[in-house]
Amino acid sequence: MNTMTANGLEFGYLAEGPSDGPLALCLHGFPDSARTWRHLLPVLADAGFRAVAPFMRGYAPTSVPGDGAYQTGALAADANALHEALGGGPDAVLIGHDWGAAAAYGAAAMEPGRWRRVVTMALPPLDSMLTSFFDYEQLRRSFYIFLFQTPLAEMSLNRSFVEGLWRDWSPGYDATEDVAHAMECLSSPEHVAAAIGYYRAMLDPSRHVEAYAAQQQAASRIGERPVLYLHGADDGCLGADLIKDAERHLPPGSRTALVPAAGHFLQLERPDAVNARVLGWLTG
Repeated sequence: MNTMTANGLEFGYLAEGPSDGPLALCLHGFPDSARTWRHLLPVLADAGFRAVAPFMRGYAPTSVPGDGAYQTGALAADANALHEALGGGPDAVLIGHDWGAAAAYGAAAMEPGRWRRVVTMALPPLDSMLTSFFDYEQLRRSFYIFLFQTPLAEMSLNRSFVEGLWRDWSPGYDATEDVAHAMECLSSPEHVAAAIGYYRAMLDPSRHVEAYAAQQQAASRIGERPVLYLHGADDGCLGADLIKDAERHLPPGSRTALVPAAGHFLQLERPDAVNARVLGWLTG
């Protein structure tokens, strides 16, 4: 485990590959950890990348932000600050899953000069899913987002709840190891509140910290860098129908693909297929 300071936070991170290779920054989502990239990091390292997977803000061992900022602009600012702290160049690439995808869209739109190419997974651009998100089946899948707006949220987010989300979101996948890693990241009430804070900032703009206003605005734009977007065909969190309009809301030259026989955590369920697509996109 490594640590470094970026954007005023102490980040824990995993790293593989040559120190002088182009940076490949891999950002995880909820309820997950940097170890979600355990299959991809060595593949990127073998291809010559310096592959780095930080624990996102508020996820132990990364520190909890004192200002309580969890809006997308703050996450994007973290990614760009990590690029700076790690000495990344314009040949760096950015990979994000779930909330990490939200951070990746924002970071690349905000400072495109830092990133050559982007890969996102399991969270299409927000504008592409606004209509379908309010279908009954999708609202049923998204119950947890609304639960997290209530005072019951902190009490609800326990191991049993996390196990249930993984079971529903990636049917048939044995998530025992991943749930254990996720619970290590939620090891204190402060870290639990941080993970919930992402969702509260998502629906309640009054929780946005003014220091990230410019970043928040930039994060809402379509960026310049091409994006490969991957979605599991059997995703139980965000239905595959949500990506039908995704490409129209991505930068020119972007691509989208459904990964068969994979749910929400496709990078863990179908690592060979996902790794091949990611590496082909980044090196092609």
